[in-house]
Amino acid sequence: MEEDAPGVIGESFKGAALASQRTTSGGHDRPGSGPHTRESVELFKSRAHAQVLIIGGGINGAGTFRDLALQGVDVALVEREDFCSGASGASSHMIHGGIRYLENGELRLVAESVHERNGLLKTAPHYVKPLETTIPIFSTFSGMVAAPLRLLTHRQGKRTERGAALIKLGLSIYDTFSRRRGSVPRHHFAGRAGALRDMPLLNPDVRYAATYFDASVHNPERLTLDVIRDGEGANLHARASNYLSVASSAPDGIELRDQLTGETFDFTADVVLNMTGAAVDQTNTAMGAATRYMGGTKGSHIVLDHDGLLQACAGREVFFEHTDGRIVLIYPIGDRVLVGTTDVDLADGEEAVCTDAEIDYFIDLIGHVFPTITVDRGSIVYSFSGVRPLPRHDDVDPGFVSRDYRLERRQEQTPEGTRTTVSLVGGKWTTFRALGERVTNEVLGLLNRTRKVSTDELPIGGGRDYPAADAVDSWVSNASAPGMPEDRVRILFERYGTRATDVLAYLRSQPDQVFHSTRELSTAEVQYMAEHEQVVHLWDVVIRRTSLAFRGLVTSELLEELASALSGPLNWDTVRKNYEIEHTWRVLNERHGVLIQNLIA
Repeated sequence: MEEDAPGVIGESFKGAALASQRTTSGGHDRPGSGPHTRESVELFKSRAHAQVLIIGGGINGAGTFRDLALQGVDVALVEREDFCSGASGASSHMIHGGIRYLENGELRLVAESVHERNGLLKTAPHYVKPLETTIPIFSTFSGMVAAPLRLLTHRQGKRTERGAALIKLGLSIYDTFSRRRGSVPRHHFAGRAGALRDMPLLNPDVRYAATYFDASVHNPERLTLDVIRDGEGANLHARASNYLSVASSAPDGIELRDQLTGETFDFTADVVLNMTGAAVDQTNTAMGAATRYMGGTKGSHIVLDHDGLLQACAGREVFFEHTDGRIVLIYPIGDRVLVGTTDVDLADGEEAVCTDAEIDYFIDLIGHVFPTITVDRGSIVYSFSGVRPLPRHDDVDPGFVSRDYRLERRQEQTPEGTRTTVSLVGGKWTTFRALGERVTNEVLGLLNRTRKVSTDELPIGGGRDYPAADAVDSWVSNASAPGMPEDRVRILFERYGTRATDVLAYLRSQPDQVFHSTRELSTAEVQYMAEHEQVVHLWDVVIRRTSLAFRGLVTSELLEELASALSGPLNWDTVRKNYEIEHTWRVLNERHGVLIQNLIA
């Protein structure tokens, strides 16, 4: 599954979304003490006008925010949940050129995606890593007739397996795009003997294996946060806030709602960018202009803790065609294995969660590639599912819906003049910088301004001054000090990249204690997150500021320690703290299939 894979729009569990956004302040019913004053929201109240308002804090909104801020534009961004809590946070963790888009004839998108993939390997090396990818192939000439028909009709038709000749042609074209920037190795083919020598547990019926390079993003949520923080740091006028939503249209602007307190206030902008992904139509409706642009599809992933499967992958992504013709993937992320994804239409009102049927599908596809490996539900430590931000596609098969993007513009008169609203339809992870550049150029034209800075080769966040692979140990050793052992510094380096120096300086200025439940967190680091990374809820940390939930490492003891550490900076009393623990458990259980034993009530 490509990185434009789906995500849940928010992390609230069914039946509790409204309760999760309230406090007892002002008559709202959230348990616990009064709300923590949020500087990000106060900035919006005190400066209630911007040249540009971006609605949506996923990667595309974040990338556009950064670019506009770098041009000196007075830009504001709001996200109704946490940053990167939607499709951007529930991706396949891939940064790729989209080899399968060649079959759809989307050559422009492939060229742009490959260019951006190569760029992110250089500008965000702390999170984006090269990924060796192998395609197991079970026939030679199959699909040479069916592929052109699929291209012309955008329908699957009778399933015909993609054979070696077709894949060879596709990879040769892909290499042509890949060599235009960077030094990604060319693909190579191996016969059955070579394929089984490299990956002995592959299905013995394999006839060939094609191997090429793409990339993966190990911490998409933190990369999104880095992009937003870059924007905030580039321009004193730039401001962003999570848990701040569009409530309705106002006489001369938009009514915003603080999701933590329920308080609403008016905000005006010359240009509004609706970049809310699958929720674009709902957002336009809330602003008083109903649209029908979107038709996203549902997809799911599972994460497994399975040593045998991890070893079988041999450090590679296995990217292949399942028996139903769907392109799927299996690949290692650290010491876990990610498996995905489905691609089905989602009925109105249907919950986007990973179903038992989808889990059966994943287990079946693992057996198709590695028939001697036994996988059951007990190995699954995390699952996620949601809706891709795709355009309406009517009777086109979901797999053939374009992953490209377009902009829809609307103008209206307000008491303050003409306001332009631009809606983003589509968009994918890999191309967020290029997309942000295109949107920024359009906005600059509307504002009669010119571009000052290019983002094409501009390092992102903790990717600045990132050491070469053979110099990482030296960097970690130099950053270590008495009371800050190397293993702890390494964890911080992996989490923040070179921004770890800022975190280390903060930790050394505060009383600090490493958690008993995990060495991956400490009390001062959690306080740093609360003060500098707009943490609002407990689940913001376990799901997005860290990879603890993704790797199945959340325990009741961890939730208790983490909630205690957040209680001071976020002004939680015991009632609120226990609420956050219980709600985090519900989010993990009902949205992600996680079971936590001995939960502290």
